[in-house]
Amino acid sequence: MALDMSERMFFVLGAPRSGTTLLMRMLNVHPDIATRPEPHLLTPLAHLGFDAYVDKAPYDPFQAAQSAKAFVADLPGGEATYREALRAYTDTLYGGMLEPTGKRFFLDKTPAYSLILPFLRSIYPDAVFVVLTRHPFAIFSSFAASFFDDDWEAAHAFNPVVERYVPALASFVRDPGVTRFHHVRYEDLVADPERELRAICAAASMPYLPEMIDYGSKEVEGTGLGDPIGVAQDTRPNTKSLHKWARQVAHNPERIALLQRMLAPLTDEDLAVFGYDRDSLWAPLAEVDEAKAAAAQHKARKWDRHHLERRALVWLRKDIHQRWYGRWLARFRFYADVLLRE
Repeated sequence: MALDMSERMFFVLGAPRSGTTLLMRMLNVHPDIATRPEPHLLTPLAHLGFDAYVDKAPYDPFQAAQSAKAFVADLPGGEATYREALRAYTDTLYGGMLEPTGKRFFLDKTPAYSLILPFLRSIYPDAVFVVLTRHPFAIFSSFAASFFDDDWEAAHAFNPVVERYVPALASFVRDPGVTRFHHVRYEDLVADPERELRAICAAASMPYLPEMIDYGSKEVEGTGLGDPIGVAQDTRPNTKSLHKWARQVAHNPERIALLQRMLAPLTDEDLAVFGYDRDSLWAPLAEVDEAKAAAAQHKARKWDRHHLERRALVWLRKDIHQRWYGRWLARFRFYADVLLRE
């Protein structure tokens, strides 16, 4: 019989490159927590047709949606039975991973869950939900640098993370609809990790342990998507990357224009949840040293394995069907889609 995971799930939610791996690493030190990198178990379930559909799935998504809703409507328990069935699936997998550890919670840190929050809440309403937000421009700058070899236009064209994640996360923070919930800003987490970790532990009814701050003392088991190099460069949280985005943008009209386009559809209410207004978002630019900005935007390219892989994937992703060797390269598109996903 599957382990009942209704009160034993712990979700860390946030946009890609917002510090979720850092927070997951700190929580992983706690003896009550078991975790693995980004399982992505719930995103496919959210698009089976009843809640949403996949427009490029290898079946007719419209027919699947209509059929699923008609089928569920005739179940004796209706939608509640459907939700129970979905949770039985994830309980089996999450529980199977958690039970051998003897720990209290399984922590799932999958950024894409931030785009299916109503669905996630419907499956695990009694879980612990921790939402991490960060300066929107810092998110995008890191996203472009980490996954698109600092090609901002390509990164934005592939996944407009700011426009997608900021409204979704802000809406959830304003009305989480769950009892075990905490919102933490990345800027506060790295500036005062003890205070923020105490608040997170209180939300989960766990004792705070000082050693959680030294996340480098314990490795995360398993492999998966996520930040493979950034968080591993340090063993404790620090503030050195808070305004790194500003050095990447200062005196660069093209990047400033792109950020302005990202900002345009966002509401003042959503930005306030992240801790900013339209003026304070740009404030770090005024403090950037011109020489440091020039150095940041013209620094030597890295040639380690991670950056070489990302460079190749971005290249493969561009106009793949326009090239004479497109059919051959199309075999690799799956890997590009997976590794460059949100």
